[in-house]
Amino acid sequence: MLPPIEQRLALELAAKPIQVAAAIALLDEGATVPFIARYRKEATGGLDDIQLRLLEERLRYLRELEDRRTAIVASITEQGKMTDELLDAVMHAEDKTRLEDLYLPYKPKRRTKAQIAIEAGLAPLAESLLADPSTNPDEEAAKYLREAFETADGKNPGVADAKAALDGARQILMERFSEDATLLQSLREYVQDHGVVESKVVEGKQEEGEKFADYFDYSEPLSAIPSHRALALMRGRREGMLDVILRLDTEEEKPKWDAPHNPCESRIAARFGIKHANRPADKWLADTVRWTWRVKSFMHLETELMGALREKSELEAINVFATNLKA
Repeated sequence: MLPPIEQRLALELAAKPIQVAAAIALLDEGATVPFIARYRKEATGGLDDIQLRLLEERLRYLRELEDRRTAIVASITEQGKMTDELLDAVMHAEDKTRLEDLYLPYKPKRRTKAQIAIEAGLAPLAESLLADPSTNPDEEAAKYLREAFETADGKNPGVADAKAALDGARQILMERFSEDATLLQSLREYVQDHGVVESKVVEGKQEEGEKFADYFDYSEPLSAIPSHRALALMRGRREGMLDVILRLDTEEEKPKWDAPHNPCESRIAARFGIKHANRPADKWLADTVRWTWRVKSFMHLETELMGALREKSELEAINVFATNLKA
C-alpha cells in the first residue's frame, strides 16, 4: 500500500505531517488558500501561499486518484478477473496514468472488432500464430471458418474465409498488444523523449493565416517546446490554419509500410517475442505489430501527449500571468 495522502503531501512539500494535516482540515472546512496563508499561519506552521496552493491542487488530485483506485478494484473484482499480482500493481500505482494503463484491458468498452473475433472462436488462431510462427497462417486460418450467427450482444458475421479469420486474429492480438500496461508506459516514455511536434500551413490558408507564418513549416522536440509556442500551434490548429502532428524524430518522412520497424514497433515486437526468422507467420506477425503501433498505440499516445502539452502550456501561461499581476 502507498503511504496515506497526508504523508505523501508532506514529503512533496518538504513540510511536517502536522502542518499538512492542519491545512487539509482548514481546506475541508471551506477556508480558501489566501485566507489560510494570511490568517491561519499559526495553525499550519507558516506554510506560505505557494505551498498551500500546491497542497490544494495535489490534495484534489490524490483524492481523485484514491476514488478512482477504489472504483477500478471494484470493477475488476466484479468481473472476476482480479489477481494478487494485478491488485498489488493497482494498489501501488502512484498516478492516474499508470492506474488507467493497468485498467485498460478490463475497462468496459463497446463491442470491439477483437471481441467480435473472440466470439467467432478466433482466439486459438491468434494464440497459435503468436506461440508458433512456424505455423502457416493461411492453412491454419482455413480451420476456423464459420457461418454468421447471433449472440446476446448482436449479430456476428462469422468467418467467411481464411482472410477474414486472419483479420480477426490480428484484431485480437492488436488489442492485447495495445493494452499491455508495461509496454504502453515504455512507448509513452520513448515518444516523450523522441517525439517531434510538426506543423504545416493548411493548403490555401497562407494569406488568411499570416499571423501564424512562423509555424507554416515548423518542427520542435516535444520535450523542449515552450508554452507560448505550443499555445500558438494549438490556436492555429483550432482556427483551421495549421495542420499539427506528432511524429518520431526518426521519421521526418512518412515511413513506407515495408520499412524496417521503428524503435516503438521494435519494442512491441520484443515485448511479445516477435522477430524475423523467415518462418511462415513472421511477416503476418510483423505486420500485426505495425498495425498495432499505427492504428492503436500511437494514436492513443498522440492524443494523450498533445493534450498534456496543452494543459501544461496553459498552466505555465496562467502562472506567468499571475506572477506579472502580483508584481
